[in-house]
Amino acid sequence: MILLVRNRVKDIDHWKHVFDEQEAAGMAAGLSVQRVWRSADKADEVFFILGVEDRARAEAYMATPEAAAVGEEAGAINGEFWFLEEFAAPGND
Repeated sequence: MILLVRNRVKDIDHWKHVFDEQEAAGMAAGLSVQRVWRSADKADEVFFILGVEDRARAEAYMATPEAAAVGEEAGAINGEFWFLEEFAAPGND
């Protein structure tokens, strides 16, 4: 399972700095950074994929006041996320 996240941010460089500082907290919640992108069309939009060991543990972490405070500190304006499971691999339909 992965967690796909989109955030709109105030300052992408500041957001990335805070994001990198929080990697250990995410790992403690069973989340691992897989990929990070920024939009080619919108300078204030980032996308990232996190590997998920345990969805319930990840959701519990994301619901904490501490996680919300990190988003605020990072300058996240808004965002969306989706838990995704592999459905079909290319060539295995």
